[in-house]
Amino acid sequence: MNPVIVYVDDAAYAQPMLEALAGSSQSASSHWLLVACAPRMTHRVSKWVSHRARENWRGKWADKLFSALVPVMAASGAKVTPVLAKGPLTELIAELQQEHGTAQIIDARRPKQEAMQAAPAKQSAQAAPMGRRWNLPGTVAAIAAMMGFVIDDSLSF
Repeated sequence: MNPVIVYVDDAAYAQPMLEALAGSSQSASSHWLLVACAPRMTHRVSKWVSHRARENWRGKWADKLFSALVPVMAASGAKVTPVLAKGPLTELIAELQQEHGTAQIIDARRPKQEAMQAAPAKQSAQAAPMGRRWNLPGTVAAIAAMMGFVIDDSLSF
């Protein structure tokens, strides 16, 4: 069995991807390692919540995620192992690859808001040099019209 590590953080987002993977011809001969990447708690929340409460919340969150995704992957007859990430992913991947051998890694996590906002910003940055240029004839015409109104108002007294 060839191991496949899948990062998951949102069941609704990952389910279509996992259904497509489960329908592939290699699915039955693969050992799927579903790695749940729980959302980070803010500094303010973590100040008021105990470590045990955070771990309980993370476990309940992972159980709900796995209950939605494991049946999708197991439907093809593949072996599925749920794993909850409790630290940096690089360390977890090193452990999993040491235990299961070299594995293919698939990232089925929802993209972060910053990444989605960075893509349009890059596009607008490319268009910015052209958009920031002054249109000289239009600017001169607008200044001339403004001066005409000011001079006309000052001469009418």
